[in-house]
Amino acid sequence: MPKVTIYTRAFCPYCSRAVSLLKEKKVAMKEIDAGMDAAKKAEMVERSGGARTFPQIFIGDKHIGGCDDMMALERAGKLDAMLAA
Repeated sequence: MPKVTIYTRAFCPYCSRAVSLLKEKKVAMKEIDAGMDAAKKAEMVERSGGARTFPQIFIGDKHIGGCDDMMALERAGKLDAMLAA
């Protein structure tokens, strides 16, 4: 199973929703609170190719986008395969 990294910020409903889905699927993830840390936010923006909104989610080294993108993968039945690869 590839490592999942999610950049979040406090009080973000989209972050909470994304983390909840990953926990529901029992996915081990590294959550990085980048909301008040300029260096971590800069790292997130660089890794994501310029995305500045929260959350930003990576499966392995692949950037899958934010919460809505992950939910779209889930609805399409593609998320489990990506998590298992």
